[in-house]
Amino acid sequence: MAFEIEFTQAASSHVRAYRKFEQVVILDAIEQQLVHDADVETRNRKKMGTNDLAQWELRVGIFRVFYDVIVEAEGKSVKIISVGHKEHNKLFVGGMEKQL
Repeated sequence: MAFEIEFTQAASSHVRAYRKFEQVVILDAIEQQLVHDADVETRNRKKMGTNDLAQWELRVGIFRVFYDVIVEAEGKSVKIISVGHKEHNKLFVGGMEKQL
């Protein structure tokens, strides 16, 4: 059973802040990586430790997609919380540096 993908308003604005070809890379990765196996750890998907951001992280090159997996009786969904990028060891989300 496939996961339904939902974006928060903040995550949508984070994606729109990137250039068009970067948006395509991010959205394609979400479609390929999270629709069927969002709750399975891989080289590019990992369950995060305790933090204020999200349960899971998807790495797409320099980009990071932070999301929660929601499993209910009606079905499974992925809620994209935020999208950012890494510059060296710093994470930027919505133009601001974030600590994890």
